Amino acid sequence: MVIDSHCHAGQGDYMTAPWNTNAPIEPYLRRAKAAGIDKTVIFAPIHSDYSKANEQTAKIVARYPTRLIGFAFLHAKRDAGRIHSMIDRAVRLWNFRGVKVHGHEAMPTREVCEAVRAFGLPLLLDVADRPEVIDMLAPQYPDINFIVAHLGSFADDWRAHQRVCDQLVRYPNVYSDTAAVQRFDYIVQAVKRAGARKILMGSDGPWLHPGLELHKIRLLRLPPEEQALVTGGNAVRLMRKVQAERTTAVAVQRRREAPRSLHRNGSRASANGVGRHRAHDAEDEG
Repeated sequence: MVIDSHCHAGQGDYMTAPWNTNAPIEPYLRRAKAAGIDKTVIFAPIHSDYSKANEQTAKIVARYPTRLIGFAFLHAKRDAGRIHSMIDRAVRLWNFRGVKVHGHEAMPTREVCEAVRAFGLPLLLDVADRPEVIDMLAPQYPDINFIVAHLGSFADDWRAHQRVCDQLVRYPNVYSDTAAVQRFDYIVQAVKRAGARKILMGSDGPWLHPGLELHKIRLLRLPPEEQALVTGGNAVRLMRKVQAERTTAVAVQRRREAPRSLHRNGSRASANGVGRHRAHDAEDEG
């Protein structure tokens, strides 16, 4: 399965640049299908209200459920005080599988990191040419998988690319996507030094062509099993933890509710053993 791990979709409301005006999904999907991309992680363009933007993302995913996977977009400062509830809504109602934060708006706070950790989500972070923030975040939250967008720089800053390559080697919980990385040799270096398991293919669609970004990975001429990691396997592995966390949470909730179910069944059910069987069934389902 080939997965594009970085794509915007929907409408922004600032309307001062393409990335905060409009990210149409249909042209992207046609290009992705022609390129052989099976699934795509999407999140909103830059927006003044990410609660509304995430709801818009959910509607787009619902239109193409076999093609799209949703991530929640957050503003670390503007959404302060409601980060946990926004992620809870995104995971519980829409089955979103990660969180996106953009450093041009605000870098992740402890509130963001603790909520992401609580839900077992990967955090896709555009460090906006400031990869030094990863040196603070990664050691503080070793149980969060940080995905650094654009290998640290959409703006083609070679110093940011170089530092992220170093961080990929140093921190086991730091990954990077390849979206819009112009200096191909830094992708080569990242894979050579950190290994294929630390890199995810991304396109930064719909504004960049997903076929072109995928071809960059094919030009690495990796062994088939390593190419498969970069083009989808790593994304699946990082998002699988989300489902595991949700399964555990459901099991815990069922165990908590089991005693109340027994009480509602009454003494006659308990006497004939029905209550005991239901309690055991609840635990088995967990």
